Amino acid sequence: MKQDEAGWVVRILDQSGASEGDDDVVEEVKGFFDLAHANAFARAYVRDSIERCRVPGAADRDVLQSWFAFGENAEVVDAGEDGWKSSTELDDFVSSPATPMERDWRALDPRRLVSDEELAGPPDEDGQDDDEAFVAEVIRRRQDGQQ
Repeated sequence: MKQDEAGWVVRILDQSGASEGDDDVVEEVKGFFDLAHANAFARAYVRDSIERCRVPGAADRDVLQSWFAFGENAEVVDAGEDGWKSSTELDDFVSSPATPMERDWRALDPRRLVSDEELAGPPDEDGQDDDEAFVAEVIRRRQDGQQ
């Protein structure tokens, strides 16, 4: 098993063959924390792709045919036997519609993850964070007798 320097990589593949080049690769998503994270993303991505190919009243085989014609597959690059494979769950996916949570690959997308530093934002001009400034103002007002 091999891992990319920036974490695991999930390759998105166009099932229709309409993508540029011969390899059907639409994109590669990088930066997964671990193999379990990459596997969960790949699984949810395919689950969502299958649901987008599902039409009301369609038989299982019709959903599967539609996915093979228009859907997207996902694979974890260089994960070998430990990587999630759509072939192991396709029958289950087409026979039972997914819940919104099962198909929410966006919540698992490492490109959307934000670091603690980004959440904190830029430092304040006075060097204090907003919480410290608020507490200091409350203490100052109380000392001055203001309510």
